[in-house]
Amino acid sequence: MFVERIKTEGLAQLSYLIGDGSEAAVIDPRRDCEVYAQMARERGCRITHIFETHRNEDLVSGAPILATMTGASVHHGPNAAGTVVYADIVCEGDQFAIGNLCLKVLETPGHTDDSLSFAIYDGGYGDGAVGVFTGDALFVGDVGRTDFYPERAEEVAGKLYDSLQKIVALGDQTNLYPAHGAGSVCGNKMADRDFSTIGYERHNNPMLQFDRREAFIQAKLEEHHNQPPYFHVMERINLVGAAPASPLLTPRVLDIPSFDGVAGRAVLVDVRGISAFLGAHVPGSLALPVGMIAAFAGWYLDEHEELILIADSATQAEAAARNLTRIGYDHLLGYLNTAMPGWAAAGRPFRSVPVIDAQEVKTRIGNKRENWVLLDVRDRGEISEGIIKGAETIYVGKLPEQLDRLAKDRNYTVMCASGARATIAASVLLRAGFHNVDVFLGSMGAWRAAGGEVVEPS
Repeated sequence: MFVERIKTEGLAQLSYLIGDGSEAAVIDPRRDCEVYAQMARERGCRITHIFETHRNEDLVSGAPILATMTGASVHHGPNAAGTVVYADIVCEGDQFAIGNLCLKVLETPGHTDDSLSFAIYDGGYGDGAVGVFTGDALFVGDVGRTDFYPERAEEVAGKLYDSLQKIVALGDQTNLYPAHGAGSVCGNKMADRDFSTIGYERHNNPMLQFDRREAFIQAKLEEHHNQPPYFHVMERINLVGAAPASPLLTPRVLDIPSFDGVAGRAVLVDVRGISAFLGAHVPGSLALPVGMIAAFAGWYLDEHEELILIADSATQAEAAARNLTRIGYDHLLGYLNTAMPGWAAAGRPFRSVPVIDAQEVKTRIGNKRENWVLLDVRDRGEISEGIIKGAETIYVGKLPEQLDRLAKDRNYTVMCASGARATIAASVLLRAGFHNVDVFLGSMGAWRAAGGEVVEPS
């Protein structure tokens, strides 16, 4: 019997290949799913079943694609908001044999109505559950968000509480296999590790310490999670299934003449690091470093838009393409095959973004610089822990829809926790026609290190 964890960086998504003998199953496959077939071949296994813990909101499922590749059956929970056309419905108590491994279905709604967990048992050794795949119900150090049904907020929070009792009842010996790790948008305070047990979580997970259902519900009602617009796209795609990702993962090379031929109809997405973007970038491009695509592309890009990547290398472009296709952005025209010095040498325009440090921010505040705005783009939880006095706040993801709040004739210094999200926000402002923009590099981290004053938000 084996359990192999496959982690998708950026999304912090965890999927699994499990099996015994010559048979295997996959839990929550991602869209670029060749990895599961390859791992099964290396173990001499055939994938016979694919299980989904719920209809994902943050990534495109690879279940229908992997089913076509392997002939495996797909299994999904009841009560999905629509019919998952490529899956068979399974319910509480259903069981599946994979060699000596027995997988039992638990209905664990709360995060979504169709959420399932899958407990596994070793038929050749002992009676208790060996492990449980909890999807987005229980994480390491946290539990799933319950804000997808705002009109039923108390009801679904209560359902999650009940589901957690069912999971905990499997016993302290049970290994925990969640669908996400730290960094995922599906939880707030996950521990930065991908392994745990039910016993450890029962004693240490803050969300399992409530002895009253009502107190748990109240805690969930007080949470705040951001919901990127692309979540609804993922939910729709994951009812009908997406096309294979493989043809999309190697974007074609664009030299400058080729770029000129298609740039007018596409969104330019600069996937280089923030320092490279700040130093020199193609005017009108959106800064989305490769490692931040999963978290932020869904706020700014439409699924139907054509995209051109600006990258330092083919390797970087391919990594960006993979991250984009995992969340449903399929219209990649290619990537610009030139570094900024080559772009400039061809006589092409470029733009840089000035950066300032903590001392300059202090000076501007102390001098009450006229027509200057310090714009803090951190999220609500970070803002609640303190801001620099006088700063205006707009979450980086919601900046496009709130640009009307900002006058274009003012000077903006954008800040976040370190400067990375601030760079994304600066690129959004520049694309929208704001001309006087700079970035507080180091941002709140630098401010605190320099002994700057932090006040409660008004």
